[in-house]
Amino acid sequence: MSLLENVDAATNLAKNNEVQLLVFKIDIAEESPYYAINVFKTREVVEAKRHYMTLIPAAHPLLEGTIVLRGMQIPILNLPRWLGIELDDTKKKTSNFLICDFNGIIIGIRIMFAYRVIKKNWNEMHAPDTYRLGNDSVVINDTRMEDGSLCLILDYEKLLSDVIPQAMVNVSAATKSLQNLKIPDKLKNGTVLIAEDSKTAQRHLRQIFENLHLSYQMFNNGKELVDYIMRHPDPASIPAIITDIEMPEMSGFTVIQRLKANSATKAIPIIVNSSMTGENNKREAASLGADGFIDKTKSENILPLIVEKMNDVEMKLLPR
Repeated sequence: MSLLENVDAATNLAKNNEVQLLVFKIDIAEESPYYAINVFKTREVVEAKRHYMTLIPAAHPLLEGTIVLRGMQIPILNLPRWLGIELDDTKKKTSNFLICDFNGIIIGIRIMFAYRVIKKNWNEMHAPDTYRLGNDSVVINDTRMEDGSLCLILDYEKLLSDVIPQAMVNVSAATKSLQNLKIPDKLKNGTVLIAEDSKTAQRHLRQIFENLHLSYQMFNNGKELVDYIMRHPDPASIPAIITDIEMPEMSGFTVIQRLKANSATKAIPIIVNSSMTGENNKREAASLGADGFIDKTKSENILPLIVEKMNDVEMKLLPR
């Protein structure tokens, strides 16, 4: 699709705390809001009418069925219905499927049409507290179009968790697999700092830490985390930091840059926990100084990786 052909590389955007968003609508009504998704989570847009839908008996009501695209069977999720809008048959025939990649999980979401690609600095992305009220909020942050129109960014991880929960981290299995993990005293007695704007991902991380009786502090974006650390009386006591990449106010890449450039914080292990799992993002995180990268669907691997990196730091500090 032409809209997706000429986007900047993720690495170039990261250095400037920027993101490119594919803006779309789920209804043709002029007053219907704009929605957006990071272009690096998208593959292409295809016309719904050109693809036969295979229904799945007893499936989740938001799982419309599957289509076959280039030999791959792809589940189609009804995004308008998730947002409380029912498209009639006429609108469905003129709608499109936005094919997305979340941690290697390929899905299609029904939209009406893709509008354009926009570039934004993460400090232009806002997350009012109202988006965090209750467990049913589906909006994660927002930004403004050039004409002042509001553009909403959805919690796509919540959508996946609601419809295809097996695609997300299995917290109970993760807890069992971690029972024999040898926890360093600094981790037992300290508090891991976590920057994550998705309530769904926050919930998974909370459960993992709480099931192992480990202390953590959650921040809704990278700026809140960095500001907290800059005020911290003893940054060296922080055992580790976990950060997402996509966050309002300040991206995870900028978090890594700031903390690794500061002599007081550069030794703290930083683990990236993201659904932006492309090799470019992993390389960029490593080049900025991140100590590890974990796909969000494999969050059970975070604590073993933290322990490994903490041990590496201790080894470096030993006298030679």
